[in-house]
Amino acid sequence: MDSSYSSSTTKPLYRGTQIVWYVLSILEILLAFRFVLKLMGANPLAGFTSFIYGVTYVFTAPFLSVFRITHIAGSIFEWTTLLAMLVYALVAWGIVKLLFMGKTVSTPEAAEKMNEEEK
Repeated sequence: MDSSYSSSTTKPLYRGTQIVWYVLSILEILLAFRFVLKLMGANPLAGFTSFIYGVTYVFTAPFLSVFRITHIAGSIFEWTTLLAMLVYALVAWGIVKLLFMGKTVSTPEAAEKMNEEEK
């Protein structure tokens, strides 16, 4: 077994990446609900719809002015929600990559990675 997999930093890094992916999954599901509810013209006064819009607003707010809202026969195609989903997925991916930078590596493994990057 590779010694880099048995270091003391492996388990915390693994747990950290699990947490990042879990939080992203919950956020993506909530944003997907928002997108579908808007697209299907759901009643914003209904309890579930109001809850989803309220919880996800803080995550979509930074993107609300990026695109115009597309209205289609009483439905709303909210491009900003799709943009938010993409941005948060990229941020989560970046955080996981950053966490992996803290992984202990052996000298031979580091040398091999450096050689791969030179190619």
